[in-house]
Amino acid sequence: MAKISDLKTKTDDQLSDALGELKREQFNLRFQAATSQLEKSSRVREVRRTIAQIKTLQTERTRSAAK
Repeated sequence: MAKISDLKTKTDDQLSDALGELKREQFNLRFQAATSQLEKSSRVREVRRTIAQIKTLQTERTRSAAK
């Protein structure tokens, strides 16, 4: 699970790339869960929370840039 301080040091492009990778992983995890092949169910929660943290950072940055 990514720390929020680590995410804050990344650039906007790096955050967008990480978000894309996490969304792909989330899709794969959902697919594994549907076919009963999911080994680590806690990873679903970690990925979902990291996606939310990245989206929150992106929103904060766009709002601060708009001011």
